[in-house]
Amino acid sequence: MLHCGRTTSQRHIVILDSTTMNAHDILAGQLRIRYLIDGSHNGGLGMFELTVPPGSNVPPPHSHTHNEEIVYVLEGTLRYTVDSESRDLTPGQTMRTPKGSVHGFSNPFGLVAKALITLAPDIGAAYFEDVAAVVNTGGPPDKAALASVMSRYGLVPAAPK
Repeated sequence: MLHCGRTTSQRHIVILDSTTMNAHDILAGQLRIRYLIDGSHNGGLGMFELTVPPGSNVPPPHSHTHNEEIVYVLEGTLRYTVDSESRDLTPGQTMRTPKGSVHGFSNPFGLVAKALITLAPDIGAAYFEDVAAVVNTGGPPDKAALASVMSRYGLVPAAPK
């Protein structure tokens, strides 16, 4: 996670490059979350790279009580849904999830998809570590335990359709 920068009298500047970035990789089931900026410590912006293999298990559709989210596809195709709009996003395409909107994603395609996710304010790498602790136990994930983790971080599972 990134905690670096130069301070001026008026603002804090963070310079990101391969020498200052301290990425933190988290495996949650088949998904890889590479946390680039963890802004949860100060209520700031967060950013991570999400890798979604074809046909992988993904989180249930949900909304965020406190965060908005932007997805920007880097490679492959990612099916992304916000409320009733579903799009197959390809490299260079983006979609915004306003706070409170139900959203979800999947990769029903033949190639790995990668996307850059930005959250404001950030939910933090700790959320994904807690999710990984539930889903990486082997066998089907404990849905009640997963719902508990989601709730602690302000995520609300969508009502079944």
